[in-house]
Amino acid sequence: MSDTPFGFGLPPEEPENGDDGKKKGGGQGGGQGPANPFGFGGLPGGGDNPFAAMFGGSMNPGDLGAAFQQLGQMLSYEGGPVNWDMAKDIARQTVARGTADGSKDASVTDGERAAIQEAVRLADLWLDGVTSLPSGSGTAVAWSRAEWVEATLPVWKDLVDPVAERVGAAMGGVLPEEMQAMAGPLLGMMRSMGGAMFGTQIGQALGVLAGEVVGSTDVGLPLGPTGKAALLPVNIAAFGSGLEVPQEEVRLYLALREAAHQRLFAHVPWLRSHLFGAVEGYARGIKVDTSKLEDVVGQLDPTHPEQLQEALQQGMFQPEDTPEQKAALARLETALALVEGWVDAVVHAAAAPHLPSADRLRETLRRRRASGGPAEQTFATLIGLELRPRRLRDASRLWASLTDARGLEGRDGLWEHPDMLPTAADLDDPDGFVHREHLDFSELDKMLGEAAKGAQGSTGSQDAPGSPEKKRDESGEADKGDEGDKK
Repeated sequence: MSDTPFGFGLPPEEPENGDDGKKKGGGQGGGQGPANPFGFGGLPGGGDNPFAAMFGGSMNPGDLGAAFQQLGQMLSYEGGPVNWDMAKDIARQTVARGTADGSKDASVTDGERAAIQEAVRLADLWLDGVTSLPSGSGTAVAWSRAEWVEATLPVWKDLVDPVAERVGAAMGGVLPEEMQAMAGPLLGMMRSMGGAMFGTQIGQALGVLAGEVVGSTDVGLPLGPTGKAALLPVNIAAFGSGLEVPQEEVRLYLALREAAHQRLFAHVPWLRSHLFGAVEGYARGIKVDTSKLEDVVGQLDPTHPEQLQEALQQGMFQPEDTPEQKAALARLETALALVEGWVDAVVHAAAAPHLPSADRLRETLRRRRASGGPAEQTFATLIGLELRPRRLRDASRLWASLTDARGLEGRDGLWEHPDMLPTAADLDDPDGFVHREHLDFSELDKMLGEAAKGAQGSTGSQDAPGSPEKKRDESGEADKGDEGDKK
Protein backbone atom coordinates (compact mmCIF):
# COMPACT_ATOMS: atom_id res chain seq x y z
CA MET A 1 0.00 0.00 0.00
CA SER A 2 1.35 3.41 -0.83
CA ASP A 3 2.18 5.90 1.91
CA THR A 4 -0.22 8.47 0.50
CA PRO A 5 -3.94 7.71 0.44
CA PHE A 6 -4.45 8.17 -3.29
CA GLY A 7 -1.40 6.13 -4.21
CA PHE A 8 0.26 9.30 -5.47
CA GLY A 9 4.00 9.16 -5.80
CA LEU A 10 6.70 11.23 -7.37
CA PRO A 11 7.52 10.40 -11.00
CA PRO A 12 10.27 7.79 -11.45
CA GLU A 13 12.80 10.42 -12.53
CA GLU A 14 12.45 12.42 -9.29
CA PRO A 15 15.85 12.36 -7.57
CA GLU A 16 15.83 10.73 -4.17
CA ASN A 17 17.92 13.30 -2.40
CA GLY A 18 17.55 16.00 0.15
CA ASP A 19 19.65 17.43 2.89
CA ASP A 20 20.32 13.95 4.25
CA GLY A 21 20.24 12.13 0.91
CA LYS A 22 17.00 10.36 1.72
CA LYS A 23 13.52 10.82 0.33
CA LYS A 24 11.09 12.12 2.88
CA GLY A 25 7.43 11.33 3.11
CA GLY A 26 5.13 9.29 0.98
CA GLY A 27 6.53 9.05 -2.53
CA GLN A 28 6.55 5.61 -4.08
CA GLY A 29 9.60 3.63 -3.28
CA GLY A 30 10.53 6.07 -0.57
CA GLY A 31 10.01 3.73 2.35
CA GLN A 32 8.03 4.50 5.43
CA GLY A 33 7.46 8.25 5.72
CA PRO A 34 6.34 10.37 8.63
CA ALA A 35 2.82 10.38 9.98
CA ASN A 36 0.51 11.62 7.28
CA PRO A 37 -2.25 14.06 8.25
CA PHE A 38 -4.28 13.01 5.22
CA GLY A 39 -3.89 9.28 5.95
CA PHE A 40 -6.78 7.03 6.84
CA GLY A 41 -5.33 5.23 9.81
CA GLY A 42 -4.29 6.69 13.11
CA LEU A 43 -6.53 9.75 13.07
CA PRO A 44 -8.78 10.47 16.03
CA GLY A 45 -12.11 8.82 15.47
CA GLY A 46 -11.08 7.72 11.99
CA GLY A 47 -9.56 4.29 12.40
CA ASP A 48 -9.15 2.36 9.19
CA ASN A 49 -12.60 3.38 8.01
CA PRO A 50 -12.78 7.17 7.52
CA PHE A 51 -16.58 7.08 7.45
CA ALA A 52 -16.38 6.40 11.20
CA ALA A 53 -15.16 9.97 11.60
CA MET A 54 -18.62 11.20 10.68
CA PHE A 55 -20.02 9.64 13.83
CA GLY A 56 -17.15 10.31 16.25
CA GLY A 57 -14.74 7.93 17.91
CA SER A 58 -17.47 5.93 19.67
CA MET A 59 -21.20 5.50 19.33
CA ASN A 60 -23.92 4.64 21.80
CA PRO A 61 -27.54 3.73 20.98
CA GLY A 62 -28.65 7.31 21.55
CA ASP A 63 -26.35 8.46 18.72
CA LEU A 64 -27.73 5.97 16.21
CA GLY A 65 -30.52 8.19 14.88
CA ALA A 66 -28.15 11.12 14.32
CA ALA A 67 -25.64 8.82 12.62
CA PHE A 68 -28.18 7.52 10.14
CA GLN A 69 -29.43 11.05 9.52
CA GLN A 70 -25.89 12.11 8.65
CA LEU A 71 -25.48 9.04 6.43
CA GLY A 72 -28.66 10.04 4.60
CA GLN A 73 -27.29 13.55 4.09
CA MET A 74 -24.10 12.04 2.70
CA LEU A 75 -25.91 9.89 0.14
CA SER A 76 -28.23 12.75 -0.89
CA TYR A 77 -25.37 15.18 -1.52
CA GLU A 78 -25.57 16.68 -5.02
CA GLY A 79 -22.88 19.36 -4.94
CA GLY A 80 -19.36 19.49 -6.37
CA PRO A 81 -16.59 16.88 -6.16
CA VAL A 82 -16.06 17.50 -2.42
CA ASN A 83 -18.72 17.68 0.28
CA TRP A 84 -17.27 20.78 1.94
CA ASP A 85 -20.00 21.03 4.56
CA MET A 86 -18.98 17.58 5.76
CA ALA A 87 -15.30 18.54 5.57
CA LYS A 88 -15.86 21.56 7.82
CA ASP A 89 -17.91 19.58 10.35
CA ILE A 90 -15.33 16.81 10.60
CA ALA A 91 -12.45 19.29 10.81
CA ARG A 92 -14.10 21.06 13.71
CA GLN A 93 -14.86 17.73 15.43
CA THR A 94 -11.19 16.75 15.04
CA VAL A 95 -10.07 20.09 16.46
CA ALA A 96 -12.43 19.71 19.42
CA ARG A 97 -10.89 16.32 20.30
CA GLY A 98 -7.45 17.92 20.61
CA THR A 99 -4.05 16.84 19.33
CA ALA A 100 -2.32 13.53 19.93
CA ASP A 101 -0.27 15.02 22.79
CA GLY A 102 -3.45 16.11 24.60
CA SER A 103 -3.32 19.79 23.67
CA LYS A 104 -6.79 21.30 23.44
CA ASP A 105 -8.03 24.25 21.42
CA ALA A 106 -8.95 27.39 23.32
CA SER A 107 -10.47 30.76 22.60
CA VAL A 108 -7.92 33.53 22.11
CA THR A 109 -7.59 35.84 25.10
CA ASP A 110 -7.29 39.61 24.90
CA GLY A 111 -3.71 39.36 26.12
CA GLU A 112 -2.78 36.87 23.38
CA ARG A 113 -4.46 39.01 20.76
CA ALA A 114 -2.54 42.09 21.86
CA ALA A 115 0.76 40.15 21.90
CA ILE A 116 0.23 38.92 18.32
CA GLN A 117 -0.65 42.39 17.07
CA GLU A 118 2.45 43.87 18.70
CA ALA A 119 4.66 41.07 17.30
CA VAL A 120 3.42 41.63 13.73
CA ARG A 121 3.82 45.41 14.09
CA LEU A 122 7.43 45.01 15.24
CA ALA A 123 8.11 42.36 12.58
CA ASP A 124 6.96 44.74 9.85
CA LEU A 125 9.23 47.43 11.25
CA TRP A 126 12.24 45.11 11.08
CA LEU A 127 11.33 43.89 7.58
CA ASP A 128 11.29 47.45 6.28
CA GLY A 129 15.08 47.44 6.50
CA VAL A 130 15.67 44.19 4.60
CA THR A 131 13.20 44.26 1.69
CA SER A 132 11.97 46.85 -0.78
CA LEU A 133 8.46 45.37 -0.69
CA PRO A 134 6.19 47.39 1.62
CA SER A 135 4.04 45.88 4.34
CA GLY A 136 1.25 43.59 3.18
CA SER A 137 -0.41 43.17 6.59
CA GLY A 138 -3.35 45.52 6.84
CA THR A 139 -4.40 43.82 10.05
CA ALA A 140 -2.95 41.26 12.46
CA VAL A 141 -5.20 38.66 14.07
CA ALA A 142 -4.86 35.81 16.54
CA TRP A 143 -6.80 32.66 15.64
CA SER A 144 -7.86 29.59 17.55
CA ARG A 145 -7.54 26.29 15.70
CA ALA A 146 -11.25 26.28 14.91
CA GLU A 147 -10.98 29.80 13.49
CA TRP A 148 -8.07 28.68 11.30
CA VAL A 149 -10.29 25.95 9.82
CA GLU A 150 -13.11 28.38 9.07
CA ALA A 151 -10.85 31.06 7.59
CA THR A 152 -8.74 28.80 5.35
CA LEU A 153 -11.46 26.49 4.01
CA PRO A 154 -12.20 28.61 0.88
CA VAL A 155 -8.57 28.36 -0.26
CA TRP A 156 -8.40 24.63 0.43
CA LYS A 157 -11.40 24.33 -1.86
CA ASP A 158 -9.43 25.98 -4.68
CA LEU A 159 -6.52 23.61 -4.06
CA VAL A 160 -8.39 20.33 -3.71
CA ASP A 161 -11.28 20.64 -6.15
CA PRO A 162 -9.14 20.14 -9.31
CA VAL A 163 -7.84 16.81 -7.98
CA ALA A 164 -11.25 15.71 -6.74
CA GLU A 165 -12.85 16.69 -10.05
CA ARG A 166 -10.39 14.47 -11.92
CA VAL A 167 -11.17 11.52 -9.66
CA GLY A 168 -14.91 12.14 -9.88
CA ALA A 169 -14.81 12.18 -13.66
CA ALA A 170 -13.04 8.83 -13.64
CA MET A 171 -15.62 7.37 -11.27
CA GLY A 172 -18.44 8.41 -13.61
CA GLY A 173 -16.72 7.06 -16.70
CA VAL A 174 -15.94 3.49 -15.68
CA LEU A 175 -19.28 2.10 -16.87
CA PRO A 176 -19.81 1.40 -20.59
CA GLU A 177 -21.67 4.22 -22.33
CA GLU A 178 -24.69 2.08 -23.10
CA MET A 179 -25.04 1.23 -19.39
CA GLN A 180 -24.64 4.75 -18.03
CA ALA A 181 -28.23 5.77 -18.86
CA MET A 182 -29.59 2.74 -17.01
CA ALA A 183 -27.19 3.21 -14.11
CA GLY A 184 -28.24 6.76 -13.23
CA PRO A 185 -29.06 6.03 -9.58
CA LEU A 186 -25.79 4.11 -9.14
CA LEU A 187 -23.75 6.94 -10.67
CA GLY A 188 -25.53 9.45 -8.47
CA MET A 189 -24.75 7.38 -5.42
CA MET A 190 -21.11 7.08 -6.49
CA ARG A 191 -20.83 10.84 -6.88
CA SER A 192 -22.40 11.36 -3.47
CA MET A 193 -20.05 8.84 -1.88
CA GLY A 194 -17.10 10.37 -3.73
CA GLY A 195 -17.97 13.80 -2.36
CA ALA A 196 -18.32 12.34 1.12
CA MET A 197 -15.07 10.41 0.75
CA PHE A 198 -13.10 13.53 -0.10
CA GLY A 199 -14.98 15.59 2.48
CA THR A 200 -14.19 13.07 5.21
CA GLN A 201 -10.55 12.78 4.27
CA ILE A 202 -9.98 16.52 3.91
CA GLY A 203 -11.90 17.30 7.07
CA GLN A 204 -9.76 14.92 9.09
CA ALA A 205 -6.61 16.32 7.50
CA LEU A 206 -7.48 19.95 8.17
CA GLY A 207 -8.45 19.15 11.74
CA VAL A 208 -5.04 17.57 12.36
CA LEU A 209 -3.23 20.31 10.46
CA ALA A 210 -4.99 22.97 12.56
CA GLY A 211 -3.22 21.49 15.58
CA GLU A 212 0.21 22.02 14.01
CA VAL A 213 0.27 25.20 11.91
CA VAL A 214 1.41 28.45 13.49
CA GLY A 215 -0.04 30.89 10.94
CA SER A 216 -1.88 31.31 7.66
CA THR A 217 1.10 30.74 5.33
CA ASP A 218 2.71 27.52 6.61
CA VAL A 219 2.18 25.74 3.27
CA GLY A 220 3.81 28.53 1.27
CA LEU A 221 0.45 29.76 0.00
CA PRO A 222 -1.84 32.52 1.30
CA LEU A 223 -4.54 30.45 3.00
CA GLY A 224 -6.21 33.33 4.82
CA PRO A 225 -7.92 36.52 3.69
CA THR A 226 -5.81 39.02 1.74
CA GLY A 227 -3.82 41.43 3.87
CA LYS A 228 -4.52 39.68 7.15
CA ALA A 229 -1.49 38.34 9.03
CA ALA A 230 -2.71 35.55 11.31
CA LEU A 231 -0.98 33.54 14.02
CA LEU A 232 -2.23 30.81 16.38
CA PRO A 233 -1.09 31.46 19.98
CA VAL A 234 -1.82 27.94 21.25
CA ASN A 235 0.30 26.38 18.48
CA ILE A 236 3.08 28.93 18.88
CA ALA A 237 3.34 27.90 22.53
CA ALA A 238 3.51 24.22 21.51
CA PHE A 239 6.15 24.98 18.85
CA GLY A 240 8.38 26.78 21.34
CA SER A 241 8.03 24.13 24.04
CA GLY A 242 11.38 22.47 24.73
CA LEU A 243 13.43 24.87 22.59
CA GLU A 244 14.75 26.78 25.62
CA VAL A 245 14.03 30.01 23.76
CA PRO A 246 11.99 32.83 25.35
CA GLN A 247 8.39 32.74 24.16
CA GLU A 248 8.63 36.35 23.02
CA GLU A 249 11.47 35.48 20.62
CA VAL A 250 9.56 32.51 19.23
CA ARG A 251 6.47 34.65 18.66
CA LEU A 252 8.50 37.41 16.99
CA TYR A 253 10.35 35.02 14.68
CA LEU A 254 7.11 33.38 13.52
CA ALA A 255 5.53 36.82 13.12
CA LEU A 256 8.43 37.76 10.84
CA ARG A 257 7.75 34.76 8.65
CA GLU A 258 4.02 35.49 8.47
CA ALA A 259 4.58 39.18 7.70
CA ALA A 260 7.20 38.37 5.03
CA HIS A 261 4.79 36.02 3.26
CA GLN A 262 2.10 38.69 3.40
CA ARG A 263 4.41 41.24 1.72
CA LEU A 264 5.24 38.90 -1.10
CA PHE A 265 1.68 37.87 -1.89
CA ALA A 266 0.32 41.40 -1.50
CA HIS A 267 2.82 43.05 -3.86
CA VAL A 268 3.42 40.33 -6.46
CA PRO A 269 -0.06 40.28 -8.04
CA TRP A 270 0.58 37.39 -10.43
CA LEU A 271 2.07 35.04 -7.81
CA ARG A 272 -1.11 33.58 -6.36
CA SER A 273 -2.61 32.69 -9.75
CA HIS A 274 0.77 31.35 -10.88
CA LEU A 275 0.95 28.91 -7.96
CA PHE A 276 -2.68 27.86 -8.06
CA GLY A 277 -2.49 27.45 -11.84
CA ALA A 278 0.48 25.12 -11.39
CA VAL A 279 -1.49 23.05 -8.87
CA GLU A 280 -4.40 22.78 -11.27
CA GLY A 281 -2.10 21.94 -14.18
CA TYR A 282 -0.51 19.15 -12.20
CA ALA A 283 -3.93 17.83 -11.16
CA ARG A 284 -5.03 17.64 -14.80
CA GLY A 285 -2.22 15.19 -15.48
CA ILE A 286 -3.31 12.66 -12.88
CA LYS A 287 -4.10 9.33 -14.49
CA VAL A 288 -6.70 6.98 -13.06
CA ASP A 289 -6.29 3.21 -13.20
CA THR A 290 -9.82 2.55 -14.45
CA SER A 291 -9.37 -1.22 -14.44
CA LYS A 292 -9.20 -1.20 -10.64
CA LEU A 293 -12.11 1.21 -10.44
CA GLU A 294 -14.19 -1.00 -12.76
CA ASP A 295 -13.58 -3.98 -10.50
CA VAL A 296 -14.76 -1.99 -7.49
CA VAL A 297 -17.87 -0.66 -9.23
CA GLY A 298 -18.80 -4.15 -10.41
CA GLN A 299 -18.73 -5.44 -6.84
CA LEU A 300 -20.02 -2.29 -5.09
CA ASP A 301 -22.36 -2.99 -2.20
CA PRO A 302 -24.37 0.13 -1.27
CA THR A 303 -24.45 -1.00 2.33
CA HIS A 304 -20.62 -0.92 2.48
CA PRO A 305 -19.49 2.46 1.10
CA GLU A 306 -16.06 1.95 2.64
CA GLN A 307 -15.27 -0.50 -0.21
CA LEU A 308 -14.72 2.43 -2.53
CA GLN A 309 -12.53 4.10 0.08
CA GLU A 310 -10.44 0.96 0.55
CA ALA A 311 -9.91 0.69 -3.19
CA LEU A 312 -8.72 4.29 -3.36
CA GLN A 313 -6.36 3.59 -0.48
CA GLN A 314 -4.72 0.79 -2.47
CA GLY A 315 -3.36 3.19 -5.06
CA MET A 316 -5.51 3.86 -8.13
CA PHE A 317 -4.14 7.23 -9.10
CA GLN A 318 -0.73 8.08 -10.52
CA PRO A 319 0.81 11.20 -12.06
CA GLU A 320 1.20 10.67 -15.78
CA ASP A 321 4.79 10.37 -16.94
CA THR A 322 4.42 12.93 -19.72
CA PRO A 323 6.46 16.02 -20.61
CA GLU A 324 3.49 18.21 -19.69
CA GLN A 325 3.16 16.61 -16.25
CA LYS A 326 6.89 16.87 -15.60
CA ALA A 327 6.81 20.53 -16.57
CA ALA A 328 3.84 21.22 -14.27
CA LEU A 329 5.58 19.48 -11.38
CA ALA A 330 8.82 21.38 -11.96
CA ARG A 331 7.02 24.71 -12.27
CA LEU A 332 5.10 24.22 -9.02
CA GLU A 333 8.06 22.82 -7.07
CA THR A 334 10.37 25.62 -8.16
CA ALA A 335 7.84 28.40 -7.52
CA LEU A 336 7.12 27.14 -3.99
CA ALA A 337 10.83 26.76 -3.27
CA LEU A 338 11.47 30.33 -4.44
CA VAL A 339 8.72 31.69 -2.20
CA GLU A 340 9.97 29.81 0.85
CA GLY A 341 13.60 30.55 0.05
CA TRP A 342 12.94 34.31 -0.23
CA VAL A 343 11.05 34.30 3.07
CA ASP A 344 13.82 32.33 4.78
CA ALA A 345 16.53 34.71 3.55
CA VAL A 346 14.61 37.91 4.33
CA VAL A 347 13.48 36.75 7.79
CA HIS A 348 17.02 35.73 8.74
CA ALA A 349 18.36 39.13 7.70
CA ALA A 350 15.67 40.85 9.76
CA ALA A 351 15.92 38.62 12.84
CA ALA A 352 19.67 38.13 13.20
CA PRO A 353 20.48 41.63 14.55
CA HIS A 354 17.62 41.56 17.08
CA LEU A 355 16.97 37.98 18.24
CA PRO A 356 19.80 36.06 19.97
CA SER A 357 18.09 32.76 19.07
CA ALA A 358 17.49 33.60 15.38
CA ASP A 359 19.92 30.95 14.10
CA ARG A 360 18.46 28.25 16.34
CA LEU A 361 14.88 29.10 15.36
CA ARG A 362 15.80 29.14 11.68
CA GLU A 363 17.38 25.71 11.87
CA THR A 364 14.47 24.33 13.89
CA LEU A 365 12.05 25.36 11.15
CA ARG A 366 14.31 23.93 8.47
CA ARG A 367 14.51 20.60 10.29
CA ARG A 368 10.75 20.65 10.68
CA ARG A 369 10.44 20.92 6.91
CA ALA A 370 13.11 18.30 6.27
CA SER A 371 11.40 15.78 8.56
CA GLY A 372 8.05 16.18 6.85
CA GLY A 373 6.26 19.07 8.49
CA PRO A 374 2.63 19.95 7.80
CA ALA A 375 3.36 21.77 4.55
CA GLU A 376 5.21 18.86 2.94
CA GLN A 377 2.67 16.29 4.10
CA THR A 378 -0.26 18.37 2.91
CA PHE A 379 1.08 18.86 -0.59
CA ALA A 380 2.24 15.26 -0.83
CA THR A 381 -1.24 13.98 -0.13
CA LEU A 382 -3.13 16.63 -2.10
CA ILE A 383 -1.26 16.36 -5.38
CA GLY A 384 1.51 13.82 -4.96
CA LEU A 385 4.12 16.53 -4.43
CA GLU A 386 6.76 16.95 -1.77
CA LEU A 387 8.77 20.12 -1.31
CA ARG A 388 12.37 18.99 -1.22
CA PRO A 389 14.37 20.66 1.56
CA ARG A 390 17.44 20.77 -0.69
CA ARG A 391 15.62 23.03 -3.11
CA LEU A 392 14.44 25.30 -0.32
CA ARG A 393 17.95 25.71 1.04
CA ASP A 394 19.34 26.31 -2.44
CA ALA A 395 16.70 28.96 -3.06
CA SER A 396 17.50 30.69 0.23
CA ARG A 397 21.20 30.78 -0.62
CA LEU A 398 20.44 32.17 -4.08
CA TRP A 399 18.29 35.02 -2.68
CA ALA A 400 21.00 35.85 -0.12
CA SER A 401 23.63 35.96 -2.89
CA LEU A 402 21.40 38.21 -4.96
CA THR A 403 21.14 40.60 -2.00
CA ASP A 404 24.93 40.85 -1.79
CA ALA A 405 25.37 41.27 -5.54
CA ARG A 406 22.42 43.51 -6.49
CA GLY A 407 21.03 44.97 -3.29
CA LEU A 408 17.45 44.87 -2.04
CA GLU A 409 15.93 46.58 -5.09
CA GLY A 410 17.75 44.32 -7.54
CA ARG A 411 16.79 41.18 -5.66
CA ASP A 412 13.14 42.02 -5.08
CA GLY A 413 12.76 43.43 -8.59
CA LEU A 414 12.91 39.89 -9.95
CA TRP A 415 9.35 39.38 -8.67
CA GLU A 416 8.05 41.90 -11.22
CA HIS A 417 7.55 39.19 -13.84
CA PRO A 418 7.52 35.37 -13.65
CA ASP A 419 9.99 35.11 -16.53
CA MET A 420 12.58 37.00 -14.50
CA LEU A 421 12.63 34.47 -11.66
CA PRO A 422 15.30 31.77 -11.29
CA THR A 423 14.51 28.37 -12.76
CA ALA A 424 15.24 24.92 -11.37
CA ALA A 425 18.48 24.93 -13.39
CA ASP A 426 19.43 28.27 -11.83
CA LEU A 427 19.09 26.74 -8.37
CA ASP A 428 21.79 24.28 -9.47
CA ASP A 429 24.03 27.16 -10.59
CA PRO A 430 23.21 30.11 -8.33
CA ASP A 431 26.45 32.00 -9.08
CA GLY A 432 25.72 31.88 -12.79
CA PHE A 433 22.27 33.33 -12.23
CA VAL A 434 23.42 36.02 -9.79
CA HIS A 435 25.98 37.45 -12.21
CA ARG A 436 23.91 37.07 -15.36
CA GLU A 437 22.50 40.18 -17.01
CA HIS A 438 18.71 40.25 -16.86
CA LEU A 439 16.27 42.03 -19.10
CA ASP A 440 14.31 44.83 -17.46
CA PHE A 441 10.72 43.84 -18.22
CA SER A 442 9.35 47.21 -17.15
CA GLU A 443 11.42 48.89 -19.89
CA LEU A 444 10.37 46.23 -22.40
CA ASP A 445 6.68 46.79 -21.59
CA LYS A 446 7.20 50.53 -22.01
CA MET A 447 8.86 50.02 -25.40
CA LEU A 448 6.08 47.73 -26.59
CA GLY A 449 3.44 50.21 -25.45
CA GLU A 450 5.11 53.05 -27.35
CA ALA A 451 5.43 50.88 -30.45
CA ALA A 452 1.73 49.99 -30.26
CA LYS A 453 0.77 53.65 -29.97
CA GLY A 454 2.98 54.49 -32.96
CA ALA A 455 1.34 51.79 -35.06
CA GLN A 456 -2.11 53.08 -34.16
CA GLY A 457 -1.12 56.63 -35.07
CA SER A 458 0.26 55.48 -38.43
CA THR A 459 -2.97 53.63 -39.23
CA GLY A 460 -5.02 56.67 -38.30
CA SER A 461 -3.03 58.94 -40.66
CA GLN A 462 -3.56 56.53 -43.56
CA ASP A 463 -7.30 56.56 -42.98
CA ALA A 464 -7.57 60.38 -42.97
CA PRO A 465 -9.57 62.39 -43.78
CA GLY A 466 -12.38 59.87 -43.22
CA SER A 467 -13.30 58.45 -39.85
CA PRO A 468 -11.42 55.17 -38.98
CA GLU A 469 -14.43 53.93 -37.03
CA LYS A 470 -16.81 54.66 -39.88
CA LYS A 471 -14.52 53.02 -42.43
CA ARG A 472 -14.27 49.84 -40.32
CA ASP A 473 -18.01 49.74 -39.69
CA GLU A 474 -18.69 49.77 -43.41
CA SER A 475 -16.78 46.55 -44.06
CA GLY A 476 -16.08 43.79 -41.59
CA GLU A 477 -13.83 42.10 -44.14
CA ALA A 478 -11.66 45.16 -44.48
CA ASP A 479 -11.35 45.25 -40.70
CA LYS A 480 -10.13 41.66 -40.67
CA GLY A 481 -7.67 42.46 -43.41
CA ASP A 482 -6.19 45.32 -41.42
CA GLU A 483 -5.78 43.01 -38.44
CA GLY A 484 -4.15 40.39 -40.57
CA ASP A 485 -1.63 42.89 -41.94
CA LYS A 486 -0.78 44.01 -38.43
CA LYS A 487 -0.19 40.41 -37.41
